[in-house]
Amino acid sequence: MGHRESLAAGRVAFAHLIRVWHARNGWSHRVLPALADALDLGRVHNSQLSMLRNGKLASPGPEVFFALGAINRWLAEQAPDGRLPQQLAERELAGHADLIEALTASALPVRDDQERVLGPGELLEVFVGVGAPPPTFDLRIAEDEAAALSAALADLLCAGRTWRQCRERVLSAYPASRRQRRELFAEVMAGQREYSAGELEAELPDLIRTLATLNPASGQGQAVHSFLAMLRRRAQDMEPAAPAQVMEQPLWPAVADLRETSSAG
Repeated sequence: MGHRESLAAGRVAFAHLIRVWHARNGWSHRVLPALADALDLGRVHNSQLSMLRNGKLASPGPEVFFALGAINRWLAEQAPDGRLPQQLAERELAGHADLIEALTASALPVRDDQERVLGPGELLEVFVGVGAPPPTFDLRIAEDEAAALSAALADLLCAGRTWRQCRERVLSAYPASRRQRRELFAEVMAGQREYSAGELEAELPDLIRTLATLNPASGQGQAVHSFLAMLRRRAQDMEPAAPAQVMEQPLWPAVADLRETSSAG
């Protein structure tokens, strides 16, 4: 792969990483720029972040990666449980009510498969195509498979039972607390709608925790990519078998036989 192809691939991978990071935390595109400004960790504009999310910013300055990496490390240090403690948020982010609300709800950093936190250098390496993004941020679920994966997920978590039979147990195992996410999860489990590809990618870590609660032998310690592979196999197994094709005999021999019979008579 030449350097142009590497840069193009890195830009796409980084865009995907940024989108999944936001989706997993339920953040708007304003959170990271506002957090960088509030903590004086550098500067990244809303427009820059929007272009990064869409893979359209070809050459961001070093301050962008410094800010994003510094934020990521700060989140890992200050929110080890994935949420910023209320008292800390009010002290560090005084006057930023929107940030306090967003980060006390969810403040997950970007980590690699060894649980190492990505800093400015590692994020830059992903952007230029030198380093691979963490596998959990590089799943690339296709939109046309999301519906089948949603059905497979419901079948897995409900163990083949109806939603009415397993509703209370599955909902109690689902760890997300936001009402909007819980309502969406319930609708998917009930077969009333499907996750989009982006929604499913964002939900996978909590879906693994749900499975681990329901069935520790199956879900405990499972990596995101292996869980996704299991869902894909289950979705394939659930596909209806193609109806057997009946070979149709052409009509003309039968017609010819009928004519010969009629002539003989």
